[in-house]
Amino acid sequence: MKERFEVHGGARLEGVVKVDGAKNSVLKLMAAALLAEGTTTLRNCPEILDVPLMRDVLVGLGCEVDIDGSVVRITTPAEVSPHADFEAVRQFRASVAVLGPLAARCGEAHVALPGGDAIGSRPLDMHQSGLEKLGATTHIEHGAVVAKAERLVGATIGLDFPSVGATENIVTASVLADGTTVLKNAAREPEIVDLCNMLNAMGARISGAGTSTITIEGVDKLNPTEHTVVGDRIVAGTWAYAAAMTKGDITVTDIAPRNLHLALQKLKVAGADVETYEHGFRVRMERRPQAVDYQTLPFPGFPTDLQPMAIGIAAIAEGASVITENVFEARFRFVDEMMRLGADATVDGHHVVLRGVDQLSSTDVWASDIRAGAGLVLAGLVADGVTTVHDVAHIDRGYPRFVELLTELGAVI
Repeated sequence: MKERFEVHGGARLEGVVKVDGAKNSVLKLMAAALLAEGTTTLRNCPEILDVPLMRDVLVGLGCEVDIDGSVVRITTPAEVSPHADFEAVRQFRASVAVLGPLAARCGEAHVALPGGDAIGSRPLDMHQSGLEKLGATTHIEHGAVVAKAERLVGATIGLDFPSVGATENIVTASVLADGTTVLKNAAREPEIVDLCNMLNAMGARISGAGTSTITIEGVDKLNPTEHTVVGDRIVAGTWAYAAAMTKGDITVTDIAPRNLHLALQKLKVAGADVETYEHGFRVRMERRPQAVDYQTLPFPGFPTDLQPMAIGIAAIAEGASVITENVFEARFRFVDEMMRLGADATVDGHHVVLRGVDQLSSTDVWASDIRAGAGLVLAGLVADGVTTVHDVAHIDRGYPRFVELLTELGAVI
């Protein structure tokens, strides 16, 4: 029988939560370890399903990977296989992060087209185009993206959209290229900064991370290093919205509030009391939230990964809210499940209008991806009975100890 959660409505969440390392960073850092022979050590790694999945990918390439709680050690051999295993790669999207390192280290890469969450089309066009600008040839063959280059050479590359994945693969391919690469319209996410910080510690010469223009001066060799993974802003944001939705009081630690500035600002507008500290924040809500409009955008805009939480709070807010999805077109599959719970929602293209109701009504719902699963659990906490959330294995891919932490905060699951 597939795992499911039975979520009892009516709980007020209160307490302190420590945030682990970011899912959207640790997997890319593990892939970047391919760039240096020897043992790279990553600390503050989240204990989520995707970490052992990435281990399987790296082991298939010839690495030895040891996972000891929050510490991951990756020993990369002198000779790395350029062929990423189909069965391992197809299970999750972040596996495509090995494309850039393999092209740089091996001069070729054969990476099966990745799987992952059903949130919309995420083609590899920009990844391939970036590698081609660096001198590689690329094509899709037998369900895999193939890149080959005798030697990568620095270039000026402009992205049509600030894609996180394309930015990561172009940066990791460029660090060992001849000459200088200038990447324009680059993604600015904190996870990009985290990756560049680790690469620089390995001996890379990268400047401009966190801005729209990243400059990479190629070097001959990188060395293994030790690195602490940046805190997970999406998990932190989930706890922030959980506090606001349940009229609770949650303090979140080990996260830089600046990485969630807009998400926290929206909660203030909704009526929450938000205090920020150097390495954390506190969210308190004593009344029904007010309606607020949201539109998802690349960082520093409102994160698409928090869109289900925005829909969740809008569903019970006083007034009408408009949520606009600008990143992943299929994310509104989540709305159908919210409507099962009694949300008054109307979808029009990449907009959804929500007219807040006093309380959601419990029923059975199905998680379609990591964030939708977490969003449905939060919605169940403000429903009028026991909500059963099915297909919750998705949640394990992004939220360490999710049920345990919710229980410690006062939820009944």
